[in-house]
Amino acid sequence: MAGNADYAVRLKRATRSRCAARQAKADMLEVLSVTLPIFILIAAGFVATRFGATTAAEIQALGTFVIRFALPALIFNSLAQRPFAEVANARYLAAYAVGSIAVFTAMFALARGLQPGDRARHAIQALGSSCSNSGFVGYPVALLFVGPRAAVAVALTMVVENVVVMPLALALAESGRHGGKRSSAASGRLVGRLARNPLIIAIVLGAATSFAGVALPTPLARAVNMLATASGAVALFVVGGMLLGLQVGGVTRDAARIVAGKLVLLPAAVFAAQLALAPALEPDLRKSMLIFASSPTLSIFPLLGRQFGQERVCAATVMMATGLSFLTMSALLLLL
Repeated sequence: MAGNADYAVRLKRATRSRCAARQAKADMLEVLSVTLPIFILIAAGFVATRFGATTAAEIQALGTFVIRFALPALIFNSLAQRPFAEVANARYLAAYAVGSIAVFTAMFALARGLQPGDRARHAIQALGSSCSNSGFVGYPVALLFVGPRAAVAVALTMVVENVVVMPLALALAESGRHGGKRSSAASGRLVGRLARNPLIIAIVLGAATSFAGVALPTPLARAVNMLATASGAVALFVVGGMLLGLQVGGVTRDAARIVAGKLVLLPAAVFAAQLALAPALEPDLRKSMLIFASSPTLSIFPLLGRQFGQERVCAATVMMATGLSFLTMSALLLLL
């Protein structure tokens, strides 16, 4: 009898172990079903550009299309088609802003300690750790993993990135260029750039439409929808094409520090801020927030760094972060 009892216990344990293994395998396959299509499209853009099926100029044109038309259309739709109370989610905005600013401050201080005397460099490097590729990588992943609610989250995330983090970094960088003094001309240029930014315009118009409770005429709404649906796949293809030719030599140490801040520190900081400031945030928005925080560095980072002489370290950062994010984002999705 005792032997039978022992056998039954061992059998039950073995069955539980096999069930746990099958569940872990199923979870991994589910995560890969989300992340692999994303990085397959990135690889397709890289290969197509590498072997001449597309050119760098065509990739740049596609990127312009996404930034100026497709992604603004997506953001407008995500805001305009939802109640204003849902769009004006102060808890989400506060949590993401606090996490992002905390990482920006920490990375700025670290860069200043390691490389004294160049505020523009410090600000740009801190920007690389605190601002995500939300539209090109984060949104497609969140859309597959979370669903339509990801569209609201990407708009809220971009409010923080485009209205808080990026202006803060550029203002500090401009003041560093002017010997630590904020020039009125630099401030005016920054405000002008924000006012003309299609993403900011889409956020303002979408929020205003939501607040007014009006709907676009059907033909116009369908045209906007067509633009919005083009954003995900085209954006990923563009990221792959932009990776071709990026060089990491000579700036690996700086780039690695920025990437560590981006892929490890920012998700941790945003998670902590969410627990402290928005513990009751609905699950889809909470998951989307962490996906955006774990996304690689924004793809226009080299363009922003170029005007401050930081294009090489920015390009290396984008290349390293995009490659490593496949591992870090897959690991995060397993935990969500």
